[in-house]
Order: sequence, then C-alpha cells, then structure tokens
Amino acid sequence: MDRDSYSSGQSPAESAARAFDSLVLPAHLSLERLIRVVERVRYRPIEIEASEALNGGSVCGLWLSTDNVEIILHALSPSGVHRQQFVLHELGHMVLRHDELVVPLDYIEVLFPNLPPALVRRALARSSFTDELEAAAESLADLFAAAIRNSAREPRSFEKVFG
Repeated sequence: MDRDSYSSGQSPAESAARAFDSLVLPAHLSLERLIRVVERVRYRPIEIEASEALNGGSVCGLWLSTDNVEIILHALSPSGVHRQQFVLHELGHMVLRHDELVVPLDYIEVLFPNLPPALVRRALARSSFTDELEAAAESLADLFAAAIRNSAREPRSFEKVFG
C-alpha cells in the first residue's frame, strides 16, 4: 500500500478498503491465518507479546519493525476481543506500510544515542502520524475483524493466538 493515496484525496476508509482488497485472504480467515498473510506481505515473521507497560495508558498496542522480525506489543486485557483489536490495528499499520514515513536522523541521534537509528526511526514514525493514518489503520483493523467474525469455520479464532 503506498502512502501517496492520502495526498490524492482518498479517505482513510477508502485507503483501508483498497489495502484489504489487495490482500489474498483465505476463505475461512482466523487471526492466525491473517498473521501468516501479513508475514508474507512484510517478508518476515511477526511476534506478538502482551506488555504490562502498555496498561493504563492511551497506547494499547505498539509495533516495532526490524530487519528480521515484526514485533507487536499489546496491553493486557481480560477481553480477547480487545486484545485481538489491538493486534489487528498494528497489522493494519503494517499492511498500510506506515513505517515508511521518515523521522529526521538528527532527532533520533539526540534522543536515542545508544540505539540503532533505523530501529528508532521505524518506531518513532508512528508518533508523527496524522489522525488520518490512525483512522486508516483502525478502519483496516475493523475490516479484518469483520472478516474473522464472518468466517463460518472459525468465529473465535483469536483464542488460538491468545489462549
């Protein structure tokens, strides 16, 4: 998904729908199967971990992209549906390629002198997103959730990932 769609007047919902339609999703979609699809799109495995550090704040999920792995951290929640939505939102950012926004190198070097600039740039790019980019990721997450929910064979597929 290319980020130029935002400058061409496409709404977040339209961008999400376009990204969703571009994926080759299995007929009976589960969260686990969706993760495999996104791994193929991103060319690396995805690891998902619960993080107590995300509890109680305004951020419920965080995506870190490295050269070797995509990492999704999500807040703890007693609700499997909430945990699934946190993950789906981050998967939406991955599919929409929101990590390709550029954060100035001098900003990274001053704030995080002991971390690899490429890793920090990918993580920090998320903090400068416009509301439209967040809305697009959430719209795509909603499309993913509906597809999983409507799957006749695995309506509660998130339990396979979260137990």
